[in-house]
Amino acid sequence: LKFNLPFSVQFVLITTLIKGIMITRACRQRLFHYSNSYDLKSQLRFASSLVIAEHNNKSMNLSTLSVISAAHKLGGEVSILVLGHDSNSVVEEAIKIPGISKVLHANHPIYKNWVAENVSLGIKQATESEAFSHIFALSSMCGKNYIGRLAAQMDVSPITDIVKVIDENTFERPMYAGNAISTVSAFDPVKLITVRATAFDKALNTGGSAAVKEASLPNEPNAKLSEFVSESICHSERPDLSTARVVVSGGRGMKSKENFQMLEKLADKLGGAVGASRAAVDAGYVPNEMQIGQTGKVVAPELYFAIGISGAIQHLSGMKDSKCIVAINKDMDAPIFSVADYGLAIDLFNALPELCKKV
Repeated sequence: LKFNLPFSVQFVLITTLIKGIMITRACRQRLFHYSNSYDLKSQLRFASSLVIAEHNNKSMNLSTLSVISAAHKLGGEVSILVLGHDSNSVVEEAIKIPGISKVLHANHPIYKNWVAENVSLGIKQATESEAFSHIFALSSMCGKNYIGRLAAQMDVSPITDIVKVIDENTFERPMYAGNAISTVSAFDPVKLITVRATAFDKALNTGGSAAVKEASLPNEPNAKLSEFVSESICHSERPDLSTARVVVSGGRGMKSKENFQMLEKLADKLGGAVGASRAAVDAGYVPNEMQIGQTGKVVAPELYFAIGISGAIQHLSGMKDSKCIVAINKDMDAPIFSVADYGLAIDLFNALPELCKKV
């Protein structure tokens, strides 16, 4: 096209034309998005959710009850998948949970130790024939191990560590060690979701009567990519750290492994569990399974003691949802005091003996 117009006028006309094309294209994409969203929502009125039960083949991890509560936020049917070996006792627990429509039981020796490569194949096969719209798992070390593999096999994007269910497609999850909450929308045909257990109340575990159904297993359950060799578990008579009502945690300020015995004494008197910061774990004071924080366990007990812990953001992200936080640190400017309900700015080696006497 030839224009007998000044260059400046031609430039304005061309840029206006380009903007018009871009706006038209954006409107078409938006309409396509809304039409797809509407279709999905109309289909999801009949949606059903599956919860992957985490267990040790003997009893269910109580945090799974929080995952079930999250699944119930969507409405519709909720089912449970028990994947394991000789795990009939877990199935018996699952069928008693109110609001569960059915319990799928995948029983095979290969699932005894929950090797992630084999578990992901088992979950994929067990769920394909049931046409679930949402699959929920616990955001634990075990869940994080297999959820990425399962997402790749299903060709979907996982939505991890959610703390709120807004609707069938929209969820909230923490970012930047919990300093920000992002709202995430997903339009995959199947939503693969991990749940932060501390953000949801536990479902009741009695009064239900769900049906039991044998789950479909892969023709070759063993992916032959890895092999279970052994595990080293620290056995304790104290409550599980993730579900304890009281948690007594120590940090680098404890100065030695032997000094953690003072925390153990206090925890035993209160009927609680003992935890630690990453600094204490890295220093070799306590084993890895006691670590609380961004790269450890997330807890939300009724009472949390932070003793000799400075309050780095990585640790706060794992305990700041606790109902009551008590901090003991001789540094008055320690960040832990910013989230504590009660604080003692004194030497912990003077405070702990007195505290143990008074309890």
